[in-house]
Amino acid sequence: MKGLSKLVDGTFWVVMTAEQLLAKLFGTTYNVINIIVYYMLVPLSWTVMLDIILGMPITTPILVIVWAIILWLKRKNFRTWCDWAFQKSVDFLNWFDKIGWNYVLSSVIICVIVPLLIYAALIYGLVVK
Repeated sequence: MKGLSKLVDGTFWVVMTAEQLLAKLFGTTYNVINIIVYYMLVPLSWTVMLDIILGMPITTPILVIVWAIILWLKRKNFRTWCDWAFQKSVDFLNWFDKIGWNYVLSSVIICVIVPLLIYAALIYGLVVK
């Protein structure tokens, strides 16, 4: 179990550090980068792959429209909105404490392992298409 705990902690640290570096590089906050990555870029990559599998652009335009509306509505307070959305994500991840997962473990499972499984399924779909 100790090795698994080190792997989980290390994975969390790598992702967190990468997001902190991106925040510094782009002159923004960790929360903004986290929301852009997990709410925009990851889902966008999924919708693009799904649309390729489906053979027609369906999900990507919908996601882009939703984000265009959000960005337009939050254009004056995007950073504040990202802080709010990030806190909601933290609250969600902390909810898993009820089943014995701490914040770090739930973050790695929900934000790393689950997305990787989704990528694996989508890549499989692209390969067998």
